[in-house]
Parts: sequence; C-alpha cells; structure tokens
Amino acid sequence: MKINTADFIISNSEVSKCPNEPLPEYAFIGRSNVGKSSLINMLTERKKLAKTSARPGKTQLINHFKINSNWYLVDLPGYGYAKVSKKTKAVFQQFITEYFEKREQLVCAFVLIDIRLEAQKIDLEFITYLGETEVPFCIVFTKADKIGRTKVDSHIAAYKKKILANNWAEMPQYFTTSATEGTGRDSILEFIDEINEQMFKQQNEF
Repeated sequence: MKINTADFIISNSEVSKCPNEPLPEYAFIGRSNVGKSSLINMLTERKKLAKTSARPGKTQLINHFKINSNWYLVDLPGYGYAKVSKKTKAVFQQFITEYFEKREQLVCAFVLIDIRLEAQKIDLEFITYLGETEVPFCIVFTKADKIGRTKVDSHIAAYKKKILANNWAEMPQYFTTSATEGTGRDSILEFIDEINEQMFKQQNEF
C-alpha cells in the first residue's frame, strides 16, 4: 500500500464525537512510551503526523487520521503509566473501553509491545481483555532494532508461551517492527490493505 494522503481529522474524548463516516478504522494502542507515535509516523512516512514525546502518557485523546481518504488510523491513549492525576487517568481509560466496545467502524486493533522487555502483566491482561470482548487485534512488537535478533526471538517465544497458557488456541497475528529502520512497515500496511479489499468486495456483493 502506498500512503498518498494522511490527514489529521479530529481529537476528542467521546466516542459519539468520532467521525461518522462508514470507513474502516485501525486503532493503535499500547503502554505509555512504547513508541506508538514513532511507529505511526513511520507507517505513514510523515515525520510529525503523530506527536512524539519523551514524557509517557502524552496522548490523552482519541486521534483520527484519514489515510488515502478511505480508512482511518486511530491513535489511542496508552494504558498503564501516565503522568496525570488519577481522576484524569480514569477518564481516558474509560473512553478507551468505550471505543473498543462501542465503535462499530473498528476493524482491528494493533497492540504495541516493547520487544526489549520480558512479557509484562499489563500487556497480557490487555490482550486477554480484547479476546474476551471479541475485538479483532494483532500484536506489534516495537523497537526491534534496540536488541539482538536472538533476544527478539526469545522474547516473542516467551509471549507465545504465556498467551497460549491463558486458554488461547493459537498466537494472535503479530508483527516485529522498528520505527528507526522501517522494519515491519510493508507487512502491516499489506495486512490492512488486504482487509480493506475484502471488505470492499463484500460490500459490492450486496
């Protein structure tokens, strides 16, 4: 897939105020400081589309970006640590839940996980939540350039073991990425493109 246009549309904290168009949405979410903004900028080849920051918890709203005028990339607040008050954190964690459970346009969520770290409880819990809520999702391992290939493989194997031990029949679809080196970009965009084409064909059959 070639990204011709990537336009910021709206930021808000209410699912009811999200774009009303019947376009497929792909949501990106992960723990704070997982490299989400850098990954989004890498995917779209726009250096400043999503704001990057060294301060965890920078994204605190639902951000919609229209890609090629036919699908939305949605940048969601990180779950877990964020340097905000408990009250503020509770609010945006609530609208994350509302987005996943109420947003009909959502086609797939991409859960970002820092590959440098061993399997984190909060990531496993969030993956379990998506499974129980029946939200289609993929896993995106980020920052693969920061460690050696052997560690990348061993950390992914550890996640597979923990996920399968938690009553999963198989490991969810996953991608290994590096925003610095552009690793995984083509695979993720091809995955999105294939889903969009399938949806387009299904719509035209009726």
